[in-house]
Amino acid sequence: MIDENKYAETMTDVVLPALEQCRDEGWYDPSAAERSAGIEPLSGIMDTGGRSGQLHYLCYDSAKFDAIREQGATATFRGAIVISHGFTEFAEKYDELVWYFLLAGYSVCVLEHRGHGKSSRDVENPCMVWIDDWHRYVADLAGFAETIGQQYAAGMPLNLFCHSMGGGIGALVLERYPTLFDKAVLSAPMIAPATGMPLGVARVLVGALCGLGFGEKRVFGQSDFTPEFSMEGNEGASEARERWYFKLRCENREYQTYCAAFEWVRQALKMNRAVLSPTACAEVETPVLLFQSGRDIWVLNNPQNRFVQLVKDGGGEADMVRYPESLHEIFSMPNAIYKPYLERILSFYDDPMIASATY
Repeated sequence: MIDENKYAETMTDVVLPALEQCRDEGWYDPSAAERSAGIEPLSGIMDTGGRSGQLHYLCYDSAKFDAIREQGATATFRGAIVISHGFTEFAEKYDELVWYFLLAGYSVCVLEHRGHGKSSRDVENPCMVWIDDWHRYVADLAGFAETIGQQYAAGMPLNLFCHSMGGGIGALVLERYPTLFDKAVLSAPMIAPATGMPLGVARVLVGALCGLGFGEKRVFGQSDFTPEFSMEGNEGASEARERWYFKLRCENREYQTYCAAFEWVRQALKMNRAVLSPTACAEVETPVLLFQSGRDIWVLNNPQNRFVQLVKDGGGEADMVRYPESLHEIFSMPNAIYKPYLERILSFYDDPMIASATY
């Protein structure tokens, strides 16, 4: 593990130079996948360098990484991992985790979801996240994995790692594309968002506000990004990691997504109903390992419990690991929590006794 006392130094001098040597940057056109799912592609209103409507990604090649001969690398190719990030996040936030996956022998593919990072946007406010239909997120991730992800897996296992919003999207992909991934880790997945009120009440309220034309308006109480660092709300997390993420946001305007539109909340609540359908959960064939944060204020724990149980009831393989003292982002916690979390993830991916969906 990276020494938190030398975190920025190690990231700058060791991790980033190595990642740069094995990284491929690209743009994924989701239009075919979206049309196949019955969704009309959007061109976007914020131009992404002449790539209207396309989604940005960063991929890391295990063979190129091994050629660098970094200390600790296994030099044994194990397949590829697709990362599905959380709400307001971006690919480079996962540089540390990507580094650990590369050391373990995996190529890594990180897609920036629509409305995030350098991917296509559909609202004028660069700090706001909006989506018209949650099915679009699912079609995009599945299409990316079926093409770019499979290319990097090169016939070896293709695994999934998701966090928060990306975990809700990932769970829906597992239900609709049951043989796409071999194993899946859902880290504090957004099976249901924490809205501060009963979900039924939130559905009615948000639905009414969207019906009144507030769909592209910022959720009450939220704000645009401001370049003022604070650990408030993140007490107990690794300050070194939090400062690193904040630095990335400050240095890149595309990384300053910070608030939700009401339509995004409405779609998140629709996702909740869809993902917890017993019929849908019974379709899951990919072995799932779900990590739960005991101090989570962004997503609800009980719907995560229900998802795991429904997958099991449907004949699927699902287990849960709970970290009672962890905040929402387990990979942002101090090494005392991050290290066993990472070890459990790698052990799960590498365990031949856990049957995969396609092997």
